[in-house]
Amino acid sequence: MNQDNQFEEVEDRGSAEEEWEPKPRMVFDSLDNLFQYYRSYGNRMGFEVIIRSSRKGDDGEVTNATLACSCTRKSSSNTRNAFKLYPVTKIDCKAWVGAAVCGNRKWQICSVGLNHNHELSSPTKTRYFRSNRGIQPYVKRRLKVNDRVGIRPNKNFNSMLVEAGGPENLTFLQKDYRNYIEKVRRLRLGAGDAYAIQKYFLKMQKDNANFFYMMDLDEEGRLQNIIWVDARSRVAFKEFGDVVTFDTTYLTNKYDMPFAAFVGVDYHGHSILLGCGLISHEDTETFVWLFESWLACMWNCAPNAIITDQDKTMQNAIEIVFPGTWHR
Repeated sequence: MNQDNQFEEVEDRGSAEEEWEPKPRMVFDSLDNLFQYYRSYGNRMGFEVIIRSSRKGDDGEVTNATLACSCTRKSSSNTRNAFKLYPVTKIDCKAWVGAAVCGNRKWQICSVGLNHNHELSSPTKTRYFRSNRGIQPYVKRRLKVNDRVGIRPNKNFNSMLVEAGGPENLTFLQKDYRNYIEKVRRLRLGAGDAYAIQKYFLKMQKDNANFFYMMDLDEEGRLQNIIWVDARSRVAFKEFGDVVTFDTTYLTNKYDMPFAAFVGVDYHGHSILLGCGLISHEDTETFVWLFESWLACMWNCAPNAIITDQDKTMQNAIEIVFPGTWHR
């Protein structure tokens, strides 16, 4: 009797999964509804869903789209580092759904691929997928207020964690919280602050023509990133720029923007500052801007070797800007 019940339970569960599977000719009211359905299916199965491609018609409206597992397509890297610490996540997975707009403006699934070439995640861990994470507006307001009154990031996040009853009940991770707070703090650096900094650097450049600085502003004139190198550092690089260390730390000011420093070592083993900057975010795009600006300052002479921490975004930027430099 127990064996029969167990068999019936397994059979029912298998039937339920088949009912959830996407099939050709399934119709949805909109592309968003199709995406929500396929994402729910992905959560049940244990994979994250992305919009791999789309195509617009003459009227500018999307008429075709391909939804796929986030492991679709192949990743390539030109790194020479044989000791990569980060696995390749895109492995050309063939699980996908192709859909198009029908005559009645509804969306219909045209083709389906169900096979994955990788191990699927546990459904209990799908909440960690980027597409499933988000900070609700009322939570954003509270986090912003707490940050403005000086509550430290760890305490701010931990209070939300305790109130929610555990990490499994939060819709975002600590990384999402930190990224949001960094964005909020960046917006506090208004156009007036950028003007004041530029005015000061112009004075420095007037006193010494070899003083170098570069500013990166957003569309509203707010300072996002800045780098400056004085004349002494530029001269020192010619002598001691073979090996450079790069690191980011945080200043104790109201902006809490990451402070980036390029450092070399002289003949006596003393550290020499070879340039520094304030950056808005620690992502690959920002580091590429910073490295390219610093390289231009140093007459496009890249160091022979650069030492950083094990930050993936730094590694990506170094491969782009310093392809011939040994990275450790």
